[in-house]
Amino acid sequence: MKTIPIAGKQKLNVIKPQKNSDVYYSSQWRLMYHRLKKHKLARISLVILSLFYIAAIFAQFIAPYGLESYDSKYVNAPPAKVSFIDAEGKFQFRPFVYDLKSARDPVTLRKVFVPDEKVRHSIRFLVKGESYKFLGLIPTNRHLFGVDQPGRVFIFGTDGMGRDLLSRIVMGSQISLSIPLIGVTISFVLGLFIGGVSGYFGGWIDSVIQRFIEIIRSFPTLPLWMALSAAIPPRVPVVTMYIYIVIIFAFIGWTELARVARGKFISLKNEEYVLAAKIAGVSDAKIIIKHLLPGFISYLVVATTLAIPGMILGETAMSFLGLGIRSPATSWGVLLQEAQQIENVALYPWKLIPLGFVIVTVLTFNFLGDGLRDAADPYKK
Repeated sequence: MKTIPIAGKQKLNVIKPQKNSDVYYSSQWRLMYHRLKKHKLARISLVILSLFYIAAIFAQFIAPYGLESYDSKYVNAPPAKVSFIDAEGKFQFRPFVYDLKSARDPVTLRKVFVPDEKVRHSIRFLVKGESYKFLGLIPTNRHLFGVDQPGRVFIFGTDGMGRDLLSRIVMGSQISLSIPLIGVTISFVLGLFIGGVSGYFGGWIDSVIQRFIEIIRSFPTLPLWMALSAAIPPRVPVVTMYIYIVIIFAFIGWTELARVARGKFISLKNEEYVLAAKIAGVSDAKIIIKHLLPGFISYLVVATTLAIPGMILGETAMSFLGLGIRSPATSWGVLLQEAQQIENVALYPWKLIPLGFVIVTVLTFNFLGDGLRDAADPYKK
C-alpha cells in the first residue's frame, strides 16, 4: 500500500501490484499455462509423453537390436535380470546379465531358460552393433547400450521368433505414437472446416452436412474400420499401408469435432462483436479466423488431446486383429498378436508388456486432456 499526497485534499491510497500480478494481465494462452502448471497429474503425464516421443524419435539408437534381428536359440526367452551382485556375493560396479542356457522342465518337459552363472555379460553404453541411419540421415552402428559379442541381452525377453521385445516395443512406438497425431491433425482440420461452415452459414448447407455426419456416425466404429482396412490390398508396401491407416482414422474421427465446432459457431456468430464486424464490411473468412476461432480454440485443443487415446486404441485394435500394420513392420498392436493365444499369455507373460505401454500412453493423454480442460475453463479459479 502506497500513500500519494494530494494538494488540498485527503491522501489517496494506491495498492501496489503484487509480485505475480502479471498473471491477471496475461493472454488466454498464458493463463492456461499457469493453470496447467498447478495440475500435478497433467505435468507428470506431459513428462512421460515427452519421454515416449523422444524414445520414438531415437528408437534405432535406443534399441539394442534391429527389427530383423533374431536368434533361434533364444525363442521365448524370459526377461534378463540386471544385477550388480554376482553369484559369489561380490558387488560389481558395472551392471551385468548372466548368459541363458536351455533346459527341460522336469514336470512338463517344456523347454525353459535358466541363467548360466558361469558366463557373465557386462552391460556397456554406446556399444557397436547393427548398422543403421541415425535420424534417417547419418550412418552409424552405435547403440545406447548392449553387451559384447557373442553375448545377448534381452531386458524384456524375446518373442516366438527369438526377437528382442524391448527393441520391437521401441521401434513400434514410432508407428503407434505417430499415427494418432497425424490422424488427429487431419481430423482437426476437416472437423474445424466442415463444422465451421455448417454452423456459420446454416440453412440448407447445415442440413446437408449434418445428415452426412449422421450417416458416418451411424456405422459401428470397429466394423467400419474392418471394412475400410479390408479394402486395402493385402501386399501393399509398409509406407503405403501406414498412409492408408492414417486416412482411415482421419475419415472416421472428424465427425465429433465437426459437431463441436458447429455448436460453438452457432453460439458465437450472433454475438455483438461479430455483428459489428459484419456491419463494418469484414469478410466472412476474416470474421471466422479473427473473431470466432479465438473464442474457443482452447476448447478445440482440449478436444483434440482427448481424441488421441481413441486413435491409439483404434490402431492397436486393427493391428491386433491383423487389419492394420503387418510384419515386417511393427507396432504395439502387432506385438500383442502373440497374446491372442491363452497359452502364450500363461507360459510367457512378458509378451503382455506392450499392453502396459498402451495403457500408460492412453492414461497420460487422458490426464493431460483433463488438465488442459481445467486450464481452459474460464470459470475455474
